Amino acid sequence: MGTGMAMLFAENGLDVSLYDVKPEHIDALQPVLRDGLAPELHGKVAGYKDVDGFMHSLGGASADKLLVLSIPHGPAADAVLEQMRGFLSSGDVVLDGGNEYYENAGRRQDALRPHGIAYVSMGVSGGYQAARRGPSISPSGDRAAVERVLPLLERVAARDPKTGRPCVANLGPGPCGHYVKMVHNGIEQGMLGIVNETWEMLYKCLHTDLDTISGVYKKWEEDGELKRNFLFGIGADICRRHKENGQPGHIVNEVQDKVVQDADGSEGTGFWTVMEAAKRHVSAPTISSAHFFRIASADRAERMQVVEALGQSVGAARKQHVDEAFKKEFIEDLRLAAYCACLASFAQGMNLIARASEDEGWGVNLAECVQIWREGCIIRSEYIADLLQPAYEKEGGVVMNTLTLQAVADEIKRTIPQLQKVVKYGLEWNAHIPTLSASLEYFKYCGGKHLPSQFMEAELDYFGAHSYDLKSEGEGEVKKGKHHYEWKPA
Repeated sequence: MGTGMAMLFAENGLDVSLYDVKPEHIDALQPVLRDGLAPELHGKVAGYKDVDGFMHSLGGASADKLLVLSIPHGPAADAVLEQMRGFLSSGDVVLDGGNEYYENAGRRQDALRPHGIAYVSMGVSGGYQAARRGPSISPSGDRAAVERVLPLLERVAARDPKTGRPCVANLGPGPCGHYVKMVHNGIEQGMLGIVNETWEMLYKCLHTDLDTISGVYKKWEEDGELKRNFLFGIGADICRRHKENGQPGHIVNEVQDKVVQDADGSEGTGFWTVMEAAKRHVSAPTISSAHFFRIASADRAERMQVVEALGQSVGAARKQHVDEAFKKEFIEDLRLAAYCACLASFAQGMNLIARASEDEGWGVNLAECVQIWREGCIIRSEYIADLLQPAYEKEGGVVMNTLTLQAVADEIKRTIPQLQKVVKYGLEWNAHIPTLSASLEYFKYCGGKHLPSQFMEAELDYFGAHSYDLKSEGEGEVKKGKHHYEWKPA
C-alpha cells in the first residue's frame, strides 16, 4: 500500500521520501520503483533506512511536514510515531492511512493536538492496486488541517467515472474517517460471504464449470442490479484463471479453504465492525455471519477434527442433477438474491455509521460515504450507489435506518422472493449459506410486525423479573417495561 501510494504521489508532482523500520524493505523497494515509475520520475522518490535522514529530507523540525503512515494498526503505528515525535512540530500534518481502530486514531489526535500537530484519521480503500492507481479516501479530524490537504487527496483519489468527482471527502471531526473505513470493510466482509456462497452453489451444487461461472459473473457485473460490482467482477477474473505453462486446471482449485486474517490478528476491521454493532445496538447479522464463517474456516486442522467427529456428510454441499431450464432460472434467481443480500450488508453498515455519528456528534453525511465508494474501493457497486446516494441526499444525508427509505424498501420487496427461493434450495442442497440466510432473516425480523420476542420477554420476566410493556400501551420505548407478573412465587 505504501509503495503504491508513494508512486502515485510522485506521478502527481510531489517529491516523496520513504522510510521503513526494516532496512531490507527499503532495498526491496528500489527495483519496484524503477519498474513502476517513468524514468523521469525516478528522482522524485528517495528511500531512507534511518529516521534522522528521513525526517531531515522533509526539511527537519522547523519545516511544515506532511507524513503519510501506511502501517499495521495498534502498537506498530504507535512505535513509529514515537520514533518521529521529536522531529514533529506545530504545523505538521500526519495522515494515518492504515486500517487503524478509530479509538486509537482519536487518542493520537488528542495527544498531538496541543502541540499544533494535526493527526488526520484517513481511511484508504481499494487494496494495494487502488493505492497505486487511485484509492477511495475518507479523511477526518481538524477541519482546517483536512481542508489543507484535501486538494492533494483530490488529485490522487479515484474518480467516479460517471461524474468525474474525486472519491474523497472531509467526513467530519475526530476519527470518523477510520470508523467509516472500518464499516466499509464490514460491508465488504458481508459481500465477500455472499459472493463466496453463490460460487459454491454454482460450482459444487450445480457442478457448473469455472469458465462458465466466469461468464455468469461477468454478465452480472456488466449490467443490472450488480452492475460494476467489484467483487463479482474480480470473481469472474478468478474463475477464468487457468494454471500456467499449459498445466490443466484452475488456480482457484489449489487455494486452501481457510481465511486467517481475522484469526491471526493481521486484520481487525471485521472484528471491530461486529464489536461496534453489538456495542451500539445495531443489528448486523449479514456482516456478523460472514465474520464467524471466516473464523470457523481459519483453523483447518481443528476443523478436520470436527469433521471426524460429525462425519463428512454434515458439512458437505451436495451435487444436484437438474436440467438446463432449471439451471438458467436458478442463476437468475441467484443474481437477484445476491443483490438483495448485498442491500442487507449495506443497510447494516450504513445504520452503524449513522448510529455512531449520532452518538459521537460527528455529523457524517451518508450520501458522501456512498459517493467516495463509487470507485477505488472493494464495495464498489454502481447500481446500489445509484439507489442509495439520491435516497440519502433527499433526507439530508442523515438516515438512522436505511430500511425505512422507500426506494430501498421497494427493491427489497421486489427481490426478496428470489432470496427466499435461493435460501430454500441452499438448505435442501446442504450448501454453506450463512450470509444469504442471515440476510433473509434480517429482513424478516426487521420487518416483522409481530415477533416471537414477546415470548422471550415473558421468559425474561419469569426468571429475572425484567418487566415488560403491554401491547395495549402502544409501540413502547427502548427501555425497561413497567409491568411484572409473578409467574411463580420465589
